[in-house]
Amino acid sequence: MLENIGFISTRFAGTDGVSLESAKWAEVFWEDHHVSYWYAGWLDRSPDISMCIPEAYFMHSDNQWINEQLWGTKHRNPLVMKRIRDLAEYLKLTLHEFVDRFGLTILVIENALTIPMHVPLGIAITEFLVETEIPAIAHHHDFYWERRRFQISSVPDYLEMAFPPRIPRLQHVVINQAAREDLAWRKGLPSVLIPNVLDFNNPPPPIDDYSADVRQEIGLEEDDRLILQPTRIVPRKGIEHSISLLRRLKDPRCKIVVSHQAGDEGNEYPEQIRDLAHDEGVDLRFFGDRVADLRQIDNKGKKIYVLRDLYPHADLVTFPSLYEGFGNAFLEAIYFRIPILVNRYDVFARDIEPKGFCVPLIDGFINRKAVDEVRRIFDDSDYREEIVDHNYEIARKYYSYRVLRYGLQTLVKNIKHRTE
Repeated sequence: MLENIGFISTRFAGTDGVSLESAKWAEVFWEDHHVSYWYAGWLDRSPDISMCIPEAYFMHSDNQWINEQLWGTKHRNPLVMKRIRDLAEYLKLTLHEFVDRFGLTILVIENALTIPMHVPLGIAITEFLVETEIPAIAHHHDFYWERRRFQISSVPDYLEMAFPPRIPRLQHVVINQAAREDLAWRKGLPSVLIPNVLDFNNPPPPIDDYSADVRQEIGLEEDDRLILQPTRIVPRKGIEHSISLLRRLKDPRCKIVVSHQAGDEGNEYPEQIRDLAHDEGVDLRFFGDRVADLRQIDNKGKKIYVLRDLYPHADLVTFPSLYEGFGNAFLEAIYFRIPILVNRYDVFARDIEPKGFCVPLIDGFINRKAVDEVRRIFDDSDYREEIVDHNYEIARKYYSYRVLRYGLQTLVKNIKHRTE
């Protein structure tokens, strides 16, 4: 039976994890003959299949004002509570319109009932699901209890009510085992674990004319080694470990290239990292001003690349993150058959490492074994090919669209069983 599936979040645009994974879900749904539609405050989906409500965006001025009053204090301002209620009521009306306009039969809530970036939207969705009893799936990427900024709050009752809610016809999906256990312990809710995936049955296309000049645009010489750090410049990404790796390699051909900018987390860490690299004699290059969500030409006539343009040129990917909800960069490096050095962040150590990937590992600091392993990857081309092929096959088994399709089919069957 064909289902009309409505995806709901604050944003479906760009290369954040929610936007990327929801697009993969929609692709797999489509292959099973289900049609997807989109609701958010910021969208890059077609207007024919989407509904953009600016007030639903977490960066909307109304919501930003509300957030300024909610976190880091236990004082409860009645004016703020009234504004939350008013905005929630308005958003609930737009959800009714979204469902009616596209004849939706199932909703997929992408992180909007998980992390309280938009409290009025979470309340609106919760009340809408209770009032309509429409079947829904809540896809949880990172819970509020995982973020320090949400620990002190004036709205603990709203967090208990809606992030996430306990609703009989709402199925919960998490992306790692720790989240599954936390959700059961904190909320008493069962969940299905569906990891992030890539289409490993269809390898990436070769380098094309547009991206052929990436190394030259970065300023690399022909024999330089591109060490790609495919992350934002924020403390939890552990870029100082990549600098330590290059310091110990003592190979002037190695250049660290960071693909993204700092975002909204300030300039202090980027300046610290730049100073550290200078003091350690490591060549560090920030390329984030030349990487965006879409290929384009900027106002200076320079090419803007997408992240996937950089991977095929890399000799090594460094991913020394201190924390990740899953770690898409890990799968992307495997997908493009690039060796990757990984810090054993909790989710990797528990969910990914046991699968049997062959990667240089560190555990909080760069050790001699990891340095020697990277040197071997650089110097032994046969070994390099052996490990990247091995990793690709492991990922095809555990993190392919086949895994996603099985999980989504199970969720839809559960919904049909409950409604019969």
